[in-house]
Amino acid sequence: MKMLSLKSIVLGALTLCAVLFAFGWYWRDDPAGDPYLKILGGGFMFNYRQGEVFYGFTAQVVRPLASGSIIEATFEDPAGGAPLVVSERVSTMTDRYALRTPPVRGVEAKKPYHVAIRVYDREKKTLLWNAEQTYASQISDRVVPDKPLTIGPGYHRNPDLGQPG
Repeated sequence: MKMLSLKSIVLGALTLCAVLFAFGWYWRDDPAGDPYLKILGGGFMFNYRQGEVFYGFTAQVVRPLASGSIIEATFEDPAGGAPLVVSERVSTMTDRYALRTPPVRGVEAKKPYHVAIRVYDREKKTLLWNAEQTYASQISDRVVPDKPLTIGPGYHRNPDLGQPG
């Protein structure tokens, strides 16, 4: 029986590693075609106690983004005004971002409102990724009072609304 030399063992191991690397490279999941963000959810939020309506979405970074990159969302204004633009910088502290409008009015039930989502580099010179979403409310904002029902941390009745009864 012939003894295996150290040289033949090392050569065989290197050959096996090269073949396994080639198979792995061929079947790897290349993230270059994946989107930068995954939209986890979104829609309208009604806070009747504060008399506010807003809408937005939550997104998770699923493809590596440089710290300082910008996530920007352009929301259609339900009242018909200029689009509402909200942005947030990507940081190393989290991979989830929630972007929402300031308080809005004029929301109609079941009407789709358009949102354009863009990801830019840190200088906002290069558009890296973009997507479109629409959100519709199940109810109109007529159910939300014009003034907050409560004020302060203790949910005290808003004195502007007068005395109950």
